[in-house]
Amino acid sequence: MMETPLTRVLLADDHTMFREGLARLLDTYGGLEVVGETANGEEAVVLAQQKKPDVVIMQVQMPFEKARESLRRMRGVSPAPKVVIVTMFEDPRMMRELLKLGASAYVLKSTSSRHLIRAVRAAVFDPLAQNVVVGMPLDALAEAEEGSGDVLTARQLEVLLLAARGLSNHQIAARLHLAEGTVGRHLSDVYKKMEVGSRSEATRKALREEWITIMDVTQDGEGGEPGQTANSTS
Repeated sequence: MMETPLTRVLLADDHTMFREGLARLLDTYGGLEVVGETANGEEAVVLAQQKKPDVVIMQVQMPFEKARESLRRMRGVSPAPKVVIVTMFEDPRMMRELLKLGASAYVLKSTSSRHLIRAVRAAVFDPLAQNVVVGMPLDALAEAEEGSGDVLTARQLEVLLLAARGLSNHQIAARLHLAEGTVGRHLSDVYKKMEVGSRSEATRKALREEWITIMDVTQDGEGGEPGQTANSTS
């Protein structure tokens, strides 16, 4: 009797402990083989071309534009692997955008490992299992559909993170290819939704609510060093 071939899995997550723990977890479930690990989406695309995985488990981190580009490039790999997004961000708009770009599933890190494994297997073996969402609160989805004013969009989260890193409006605009006035409007909307009055208040609340992490804020980024504070407006 012919054995079912192992499902080849590539892991892309910048948190080493999470990535290593996930690799060990996948081994315990059987039928899954981790063929490569990397810390970012750009390297994941290169490894996918080399290792030919069946599925890529890829985290979404800030800034979101990198995730979009990595997913677009991943869908261009031949043969194209299935992509399961893992993230801590409960952002319905980003979820819909990544699924539209070709991700098979969007899984929150707060869910159980059992659900992640099911999403991986469904992506590979069930052609009808597309746009799988795991762990997204129903009220968040409903609020987004109704246009509720208290849910930050993916772009607003990007602007908030870059502001938290100390970039000025001008620097944020250059990084995200936006008009400086647009950045100012995004920040105004962020303050209103978060019910705060300044960047520092928004940063503290975002960290407290775990919308962003201290690692997100202090990591190197174009236009600013870790902990650098730039003169800013708004």
